Amino acid sequence: MFTASLIAADALNEAAVCALAARLGDSRADLLGQNWLEPGTACDLEFVGDPDAVRSAMEGAIPGIDVIVQRTSGRRRRLIVADMDSTMITVECIDELADYAGLKPQIAEVTERAMRGELDFEDALRSRVALLRGLPETVIEQCLADRVKVMAGAKALVRTIRAHGGLAILVSGGFTRFAEPVAQDIGFDRVVANRLGIQDGRLDGTVSGAIVGAATKKDTLLAALAEKGWSAREALAVGDGANDIPMIEAAGLGVAYYAKPKTRAAASAGVAYGDLTTILYAMGYARAEWSR
Repeated sequence: MFTASLIAADALNEAAVCALAARLGDSRADLLGQNWLEPGTACDLEFVGDPDAVRSAMEGAIPGIDVIVQRTSGRRRRLIVADMDSTMITVECIDELADYAGLKPQIAEVTERAMRGELDFEDALRSRVALLRGLPETVIEQCLADRVKVMAGAKALVRTIRAHGGLAILVSGGFTRFAEPVAQDIGFDRVVANRLGIQDGRLDGTVSGAIVGAATKKDTLLAALAEKGWSAREALAVGDGANDIPMIEAAGLGVAYYAKPKTRAAASAGVAYGDLTTILYAMGYARAEWSR
């Protein structure tokens, strides 16, 4: 049995639910039941049939409504491994740092291409960091305070999973100087990120050690599952860029969050309208169960 979760923040009505339920028949699936998880916001349709066909028929059918299709059993994942930039926070930190150096347009263009999978992530990161050489270290704290904002729903998502016995890991191709305070604020257990090279109070244009890229993200997820003795089905991975694809594909529920096209195509689910609490509804958590 499978569940198609229909989620639209305070904008889901019976007419929309009926319209989407009708698409089950178009997909040769049989509707078994309907359950409002949160009136006006989230409704589950339980069915038997081909989940991929149902997903194709429903996703994007009604603008403003996110649809997440998955097996009904085991919806409440115990591990979350999440990207940071443009996923758990609203900005790309390297682009914002570049703004203090007057280089944001040039660096942001490279960032966008790297996230789309058009450039090698590691090479692109090293080349962008090299352009920041000489920037005062104090700019990091200024950028963190002025530019970095937590994504709506991030705290509820992470803290709810942890409150129900789960493990939360922030794994970022960004930098520890941002990732560590962000992780603490949101409520993650662990952080994996890159380290900016700093000498004499200024960025030296390097990244210390091995780059945290796509392989590291996937390896982090698999290692955490092995450590806990959990199956891949119990993992949730969420991200937006091409370097998130391997961990998204390895997870039981891989969510592309306002993602680049390649990432969206690789993910088993996507969020294009709501905030991160969309994923909580998809896992079967009503608002009263969220941890704040």
